[in-house]
Amino acid sequence: MLEAASALFYRDGIHVVGVDTVAAAAGVTKAALYGNFGSKSRLVVAYLRERDRRWQEQIDEITASHADPLGRVLAVFDAYEAWLSRDGYRGCAFLNATSEFPDPADPVREVVRHHKTALRGYLGAQLRRAGVARADGLADELMLLLEGAAVQSVVAQDAGPFRTARRMAEALIAAE
Repeated sequence: MLEAASALFYRDGIHVVGVDTVAAAAGVTKAALYGNFGSKSRLVVAYLRERDRRWQEQIDEITASHADPLGRVLAVFDAYEAWLSRDGYRGCAFLNATSEFPDPADPVREVVRHHKTALRGYLGAQLRRAGVARADGLADELMLLLEGAAVQSVVAQDAGPFRTARRMAEALIAAE
């Protein structure tokens, strides 16, 4: 059910996809879907949490080969490019969800905040390990580069913005 919801929510948008459509794609009844998740809102939260878990796995895989903390920071840009430049790319699922759920108190927005805060925290931790004095400020700047590249890559329908953002990140890090 979660796999079907994930594919449909990402491809078509969350509000457009009804519970009937998810249940049909998963080959289950609507009652079974509600029995597992309770509501569409909880299904959406589960979808985003699963995406966050998979993203963390990819970050771990890509950054594990870098002993140097600054190498790990730059590898995050590579991970974004690999993750977001796949076939059918519609942008960052978390940013897409934010646009569909404008209420800052919505549980969906909490999952998005957690995801983005965790990534920013990872960048800051790696920069501190590397001895960067302005680690928190630089982590904020790198997040802007990553998120800007994610948006621009949708507009361009090309992964090029991630490579540009990575070069900019290298320059910012070198200036520290």
